[in-house]
Parts: sequence; structure tokens; C-alpha cells
Amino acid sequence: MARAMIVSLEGDILNDNHHYTFADVCRACKLSGDQVLELIDYGIIEPRGTTMRQWRFTGVSLQKMQRAYRLKRDLGLNTAGVALALDLLDEVHTLQQRLNRYEQSD
Repeated sequence: MARAMIVSLEGDILNDNHHYTFADVCRACKLSGDQVLELIDYGIIEPRGTTMRQWRFTGVSLQKMQRAYRLKRDLGLNTAGVALALDLLDEVHTLQQRLNRYEQSD
């Protein structure tokens, strides 16, 4: 007899047209305020707004925060190492896109 397996997935849909508050990103990423501030200090994410009360974050910022803390957790990188790794990953992505456009133009 075959067994049926039910898988439950949970997640949030991130929308780049919607902006998230500081409290929203802490809650969505399950990070403390200090952890989010550290990512801002290292330039990993950049809030929009001049004061902490006015700060707003995009869905891309939330994704970047989640990637940053996966790198810290899984690879044991410090925050400076995470910032460098994310910059290099972004550069690789940009170069891959350029290469794909070049190959399609032939």
C-alpha cells in the first residue's frame, strides 16, 4: 500500500512595490534589531529614509538579509566576510547575465 505524504510549506511573498518597516524586516527574517543594524553598518542592505522611524526596506533587501544570515550560519562567515561574499555573488550574477546576452546576440 502506498503512503501519501503531505508537505507543508510556509513563506512570505516578497513584493518590491511594497516597502517594509524595520520591525517588519526583523520579524520576517527572524533577526534581532542589532543583527539588522549590523547588516546596515556593513552596507549589505540600505534602508530608504533618513531616520530609523522612516526607514523602509524592499523585498530585495529582505532576500539579501536572509542570504546573509544563511552564509553566517552555514559557512561561519563574519559580517565583513558575508558582505564580500554577497558582493562577489552579485558580480558573478551580473557577468552571467552579460554572457547570456552576448551569446544570444550571435
